[in-house]
Amino acid sequence: MAGEDRIEYLAEAVRYHRELYYNHSAPEISDSEFDAMWDELTKLDPDNKVLHEVGPEPLPGTVKVEHLFPMRSLDKGISDEDIIHFVTQSTFGGKRYLAQPKLDGSALSLEYIAGNLHRAATRGSGERGEDVTLNAKLVANVPSRLNRPVDCHIRGEVVMPLAVFEEKYRDVSPNPRNLCSGALRQKHGDGKADAADLVFWAYDVKFPNESPDCTNDSELLIWLQSAGVEPAPWEIFESDSPQIDMIDHTKKWSKSRATYEYEIDGLVFKLDNLEQRENLGMTAHHPRWALAWKFPSQEAISVLLGVDWQTGRTGAVTPVARIAPQMVGGVTVENVTLHNVGEVERLGIKIGDKVKITRRGDVIPKIIENLGKAAASDISNRVHADGSQFTGKLEFAEISIPNLCPACNRTLEKDGAFLRCISLECSARTARSLTYWCRTLEMDGIGEKLIEALLDSELVSTIADLYKLSHSQLTSLERIGDKSAYNVLDELAKTRSMPLSKFLHALGIERIGPEVAATISQYFISLQKLLVWVEGGDNEELTTIDGIGEKVAAIFRDGINKRKELIHALSEIIDVTDELEAATGIFDGRSFCITGSLSRPRKEIALAIKNAGGKVVGSVSGNLDILVAGEKAGSKLAKAESLGVKVWSEDELFSQIAEPRNSPKTLFEF
Repeated sequence: MAGEDRIEYLAEAVRYHRELYYNHSAPEISDSEFDAMWDELTKLDPDNKVLHEVGPEPLPGTVKVEHLFPMRSLDKGISDEDIIHFVTQSTFGGKRYLAQPKLDGSALSLEYIAGNLHRAATRGSGERGEDVTLNAKLVANVPSRLNRPVDCHIRGEVVMPLAVFEEKYRDVSPNPRNLCSGALRQKHGDGKADAADLVFWAYDVKFPNESPDCTNDSELLIWLQSAGVEPAPWEIFESDSPQIDMIDHTKKWSKSRATYEYEIDGLVFKLDNLEQRENLGMTAHHPRWALAWKFPSQEAISVLLGVDWQTGRTGAVTPVARIAPQMVGGVTVENVTLHNVGEVERLGIKIGDKVKITRRGDVIPKIIENLGKAAASDISNRVHADGSQFTGKLEFAEISIPNLCPACNRTLEKDGAFLRCISLECSARTARSLTYWCRTLEMDGIGEKLIEALLDSELVSTIADLYKLSHSQLTSLERIGDKSAYNVLDELAKTRSMPLSKFLHALGIERIGPEVAATISQYFISLQKLLVWVEGGDNEELTTIDGIGEKVAAIFRDGINKRKELIHALSEIIDVTDELEAATGIFDGRSFCITGSLSRPRKEIALAIKNAGGKVVGSVSGNLDILVAGEKAGSKLAKAESLGVKVWSEDELFSQIAEPRNSPKTLFEF
């Protein structure tokens, strides 16, 4: 696969599988496979936008929560060498490290005000999560009131004891992790698990105002215990060669993992000293002072019995392999997602071949090696997940690559490693396009099942048809009552007006996510100007926009051309409003970092900076222009002064914003 095509494939795959993992609790690939894709993309295109996104946005129709302190991802490792590299890179920050088990559950942030539980939120994108306060209060050891009357944000993992899972939920879900996510996000108690069966283990605490006088992270964990919140167990390593002790620690946990009372998928190592962490700082994706070391993948042998093909929303036709039932990590597996034609060709695999599969976590495994032609004995005495005897026969054949779309029977096109159906009338693409439109516009109550029912009944065939639905048509569908029909119509009514950026994103054009859609919209401002460009402009014009390359420009233009009829139909129903131009002002091109105790909320200060054209970052470096420092600024202030970064007080900042745009004083201040 050509370099640019491979980058495009990897970026799309990372976004797709991250969405399944975090928002749907339905991963299709193993953690190790996802990590491998991430690592390859990092090598090929280290500045790719997807690498700097922590996770997907919360699902539409949910109450969103902006995290005051972002919930970052951690850098990952799987070998002794990764631990040695981590210690080598961070050792100038200190030689005292802390380790905690990496609990395999659902991340949760608890916000306390004056010691009272105010709100609980999922991790979401890292910047914005989903409000799950009511369900979090049901978790047995989440206190509604702390022993300390403080403002703080406590981060941790919600998990289910394996003993409870085996006793009550083994027949409900393949793993406890999915149950944790579902129990936190359920509405009206309609989840598969009871939140009262969950346990919360803390691993971090942040303070928006005054904080306890602690030097080390381990002291904060002790503080959490005194406040009435139990942290995940921890161990300290402090020696001239901490990596040796840390490697021994991984071996100890690898042996005891199977008998631990909760599911864990690795260990987290962190530099203990808080000030030294500040000195090491962050990348756009993860802190430099922590490492998530993951247990090696689990492997097993099976036989490839057949391959089915399915069409996705973007038209990509992907192979799903059927294998002889195989127990991997305690779960019987019978399906493997092969991703694309390129993967089939790379493995050189045939039906009837014996294959090695790997699995990390309770997810569909990956075929990692073709072991050649299988024998009849390789599929004997196997049983399905329900305990029934497997009766499949061993057959040998080449994998048949389809020429026609399995959903609409139209001719497929080869696109690098992908097969694609380019027909917008394809039933599979239509269903997924409708679902994508409704999710993007956060229409609560309009999901996949309703979309399928509308298509099956031929009430809709395009997105525009959604806005022509009547109450009587909706109530004619099975399980749609009077109230539900009105709710659907209300949700549709809310989206009869939207800005251009939201409209472009909701169309579901490949690679046109919210950021790219906003960037393009701020260039054209109106839908009419954009359509004029599509008719007579050239792609080179679009590449003058920062962040838009030739490939994206071509994909976007092609996507609009294919959807012209739909866009014109929608424009007669929906008011696509002009996009607001990006904020400009006296801080154009300047970067700011905010630290210390301030009189106004940080979000208010950050918004004021952005409205004046500035950019707000989270760490201090030599490239920073201004540090806005309040009281108790600490290590960020010291670092800024050592680097010669200009430091402003809160009053100085707002005096600058209040100055006229072309004020000579403002120019000299820079």
